[in-house]
Amino acid sequence: MEQLTFKEQLQKWRHDLHEYPEIAFNEHRTAAYVAKELRAMGFEVAEGIGQTGVVGSLTVGTGKKVVGLRSDMDALAITEQSELPYKSKLPGFLHGCGHDGHMASLLGAAKLLSESKDFDGTV
Repeated sequence: MEQLTFKEQLQKWRHDLHEYPEIAFNEHRTAAYVAKELRAMGFEVAEGIGQTGVVGSLTVGTGKKVVGLRSDMDALAITEQSELPYKSKLPGFLHGCGHDGHMASLLGAAKLLSESKDFDGTV
């Protein structure tokens, strides 16, 4: 399997999430995708938070400090008017709000934290 650079991985996540936008409280595919990626990085994952929310936790060391990072997941009920190769595959829905980028960035932060483990506590 080809190893992706960090930038390529971020783009892959964003493009996949962009292709399958889901509106609020209907982000079932999105939540499952994010949960799967977090689990693959070694995070403990809780799903179904507030219906479709996902919480990933990673503890390193014995520190008691906790920091939370968050991202919105929902899209807009708008038809995408682009010819991007990764444009929405769901007519009437679009990640025009940037939440696909937010999720990709958060997955990127999770990847860096899980690989470096350069902290003492829980993220």
